[in-house]
Amino acid sequence: MTSLTTGTLDVPGATLHYEQRGSGPVLLLIPGGAADAGLYEAMAPALATGRFTVVSYDPRGLSRSPLDGPLTDQRVEVWSDDAHRLLDLLAPGEDAYVFGSSSGAIVALDLLARHPERLRRVVAHEPPLLELLDDPAPHRALFTEVRDISRERGAGAAIARFSEGLGERPAEKATELPPELRDMAPRMHANLPLFLERILCPFSATVPDVDALSRTADRLVLAAGRDSRQQEALYGPVKRLAELLGAGITELPGGHVGCTEQPEEFARLLLTTLGR
Repeated sequence: MTSLTTGTLDVPGATLHYEQRGSGPVLLLIPGGAADAGLYEAMAPALATGRFTVVSYDPRGLSRSPLDGPLTDQRVEVWSDDAHRLLDLLAPGEDAYVFGSSSGAIVALDLLARHPERLRRVVAHEPPLLELLDDPAPHRALFTEVRDISRERGAGAAIARFSEGLGERPAEKATELPPELRDMAPRMHANLPLFLERILCPFSATVPDVDALSRTADRLVLAAGRDSRQQEALYGPVKRLAELLGAGITELPGGHVGCTEQPEEFARLLLTTLGR
């Protein structure tokens, strides 16, 4: 069992809470959606045991990373700068590894495009970059509708519409959360309005710097969940980005949140992917 330590880092406009365990090169895990560092709790020990100093954090405005000023629409480049500052603190002068999922993958791609000299390998798992799709309009409309529903009727109604729009089947019965996620669950619930109203639309509307990414394609792994193939808004962007970069797609277990659905297999395959 690897011991967990926590810390904080002051960045312009916020204070970041971060967690680290293990030893070796830094592997920065960037959470997506309304999640925080706890998203990776189930697989972080296996990654740390596998030779990495595993670092994750609560992105600005979420959970234990308060903003200094008023809440506004969030910007990918600002979150990318936050990740860069964490690397400067925890891996000064060293190459680092990065894994990002969902909106965290959008941040990871921006980090690679702007700071390739700091990174040895980046795994971007299902970044919902809608503008890469042949016809982004229907998906853009869905995301905007979800944002507006959250503002008018609350996060519960918005999540229900989001799941329906993505083609997810409603659960037949409530499932018990894995023990590793129970502590995060109330924080994630509290984060939902910020994610739905201030992150979802601006992040998904981002246009990645394909030219910059093409120059660092040897360090980039594009990944998607095996169970996401029919979800165009989730699988389609990574598929299109792979075509633009002349790259393949690495499929990982589960769907959009495979790291919580099948954490042991996910961690095992992620270690293999990082070691290529």
